[in-house]
Formats: sequence, C-alpha cells, structure tokens
Amino acid sequence: MLNKKSVDDINVKGKRVLVRCDFNVPLQEGKITDENRLVAALPTIKKLIADGGKVILCSHLGKPKGEPKPELSLAPVAKRLTELLGQEVVFAADPEVVGPNAKAAVAAMKDGDVVLLENTRYRKEETKNEDAFSKDLASLCDVFVNDAFGTAHRAHCSNVGVTKYVDTAVVGYLMQKEIDFLGNAVEHPERPFVAILGGAKVSSKISVINNLLDKVDTLIIGGGMAYTFFAAKGYEVGTSLLEEDYKQYALDMIQKAKDKGVKLLIPVDTVIADDFSNDANIKVVGEGGILPGWMGLDIGPKTRELFADAVKDAKTVVWNGPMGAFEMPNFAKGTIAVAKALADIDATTIIGGGDSAAAVNQLGYGDKMSHISTGGGASLEFLEGKELPGVAAANDK
Repeated sequence: MLNKKSVDDINVKGKRVLVRCDFNVPLQEGKITDENRLVAALPTIKKLIADGGKVILCSHLGKPKGEPKPELSLAPVAKRLTELLGQEVVFAADPEVVGPNAKAAVAAMKDGDVVLLENTRYRKEETKNEDAFSKDLASLCDVFVNDAFGTAHRAHCSNVGVTKYVDTAVVGYLMQKEIDFLGNAVEHPERPFVAILGGAKVSSKISVINNLLDKVDTLIIGGGMAYTFFAAKGYEVGTSLLEEDYKQYALDMIQKAKDKGVKLLIPVDTVIADDFSNDANIKVVGEGGILPGWMGLDIGPKTRELFADAVKDAKTVVWNGPMGAFEMPNFAKGTIAVAKALADIDATTIIGGGDSAAAVNQLGYGDKMSHISTGGGASLEFLEGKELPGVAAANDK
C-alpha cells in the first residue's frame, strides 16, 4: 500500500511552495488547443493559495532538448491560468528557468500569489536529473509538491532531484488519485478483477501481462497484439501487425494463465481489410480465418459480445490500449463496445492513459469511468508493479 504525504497533510501558510504540474498541453500558433491538463491542476493550486502559500508552478512542455525554443515557452499557459484562477499568474521568462526574473518574482511574492517558471526542459540537466538544476529549483522554495503523474516514471530534476534539497515533499490531488486508483487497484482489487489490454505491441506490454497474470481473475487481449497470439497458435495472420520474436512468449503466457487458473481471452473473430484505410474492402472472419494479404484491424462482433460479457460481473476493471485502429470509424466498433461495456457496469473502472483515455473521452464515456489516468507510460509502469521515481520521492506518511 502506497502511503504518501499529500497537500492535505501540510499547511503551507507563508511558505514558498514549488509545485510540479503537468502543463504539457498541445499548442497551435501559440494557442492552447486542449486545456484539460490546466483544469485538472486547479484543485491542488487553489488549495495551496487558500492555505496562504506562495505558489511557484513549474512544468515541461514538449521536447526542447535542453535549449530555449520560443514556440515551447509556457507564456500562453501563464496567460490562461490567470483567467482560470481569476488572479494574476506572474510568468518568470528566464531561458535558464531559475534566473533573475524568477528570483525577483519569488522575492516579491505575498501569501497567496502565484508565479510560473519557464519550461523546465529548457535546461539540459532536467532530463538527466543533474544536481545543478535540482539545487536551483530547491533554492526557490521551502516545500515541494509533485502533481505531475505523466512524468512520474522518469527521474528528472523537477520531480525527483529537487526533493533531495527540500525537507518537505508531498503529492498533489492528481497524484494522490492516481496512487489510490492505479496503485491500490492492482495491489488490493475488489474481485472479480478483469484487465483488458490492447494496443499495437506485445513487446511493450510484456511485463504488464506478466504482472497482471499474478493478480487478475480474467485477462482480455485485443488490438494489434492479439495477432502475435494468433500466430503462436499457428493461425494465418496475413499482413496484420505481428511480432515474430514474441510467439513463444505468447505461448508461455497462455500456459501461465492455465497454471494460475486465470481466464485468458483472445478474439474469436476479426474485422479484416485488404488495406490500412477506412475505404478498404472489409470482411469479418472467424478464428484462424485471416486471409493472406489481408490484415486484422479490429475485433469482430462475436468478440465484442464475449469481451462485454466477461466484464459484466467484474468489480474492478483496468483497461489499457484500444481494440483496433479506432482512429478510422470502420475499425472503431471494438473499442466503442469495450468503452460502452465499462460504462454500463457497477464496478471500479480504471482507464490507463494514452490511446484508451483518448478513445473513452472522444466517445463521450469519460464521465462514466471511475478514473482515467493522466499518464500513459506512467500508468503502464504502475501496472507492471514497478516503483515510480516521482512517487517514491515524496515523503511517506
């Protein structure tokens, strides 16, 4: 059980608080095209303002690779946060992040004021977690709050290094929610516990499959990775996604599921196409029926029923990865069916970031899920049972 101190365990009145947020928002010509991450950060920021803290926000944006790139500046974020919070967010425009502007802005702060630092990845030390930048960041604050789950699986200066130089390091509300749902769902699930894994590759989900087979009652495999399981069983897969090197691994997992008494479900029918395009010729084929030269792009109608049926009585469901090429309407039905099945059941439903989160939100089922993770890579590592550096660095209760 992960028990970390959170913003509710401290009072920051009169203290300088550095908050690592996830403001990695999509920008087009300097305009923010999706502000979900800004809105999600507000509860933690408002709590610290209400306490009377001096709130210093920091985040990365994109991949400037350790040098100032004007198009990746956080200036538009400061402007939008000012509107969302209804109070000025002072932007400290230092190319070196902690420079004269930041120092002056922090020195001038009164309780309840907010300052935003420039993109932390303008400094090449950030992604290498080197001490110089960690010390610079720590020099601005008395307390550190990490609320950026999306980078929790990386040890960088602004989420891990800085904690070596501050006495108090806690998690914000977003991080707390991720730990509560993801960490504890996997460690202490209410049963039956079902995991649904999709997406393109088996290789990127190996340790996840392995870890979940020790924990779940049912494991459902869909998406591109199903074809490696098909090939392992000796079926024709045509031009479908296939990881030839992982066929033995697929067989090992089928065996492991048997040994553990875990129900392992793979598709019983497939939507195939003669080209990777929404306008391709399409057929539905049964198990082992993929034609040479054709590719599987979604789970078929019988599989949709099978998978929906498998979650009906579940009490905890974790889903990571779409069931097909859902960006094309003709191959989105499987992903839609799974989203709908999860929306209809009375269970703790956890969507593990990345494509599955995008799919659920696009399909309008977001508010029906118990938790949608904000970090694709970080949530996968949680499901692998790995310790996340950004979580580990916070003080224990």
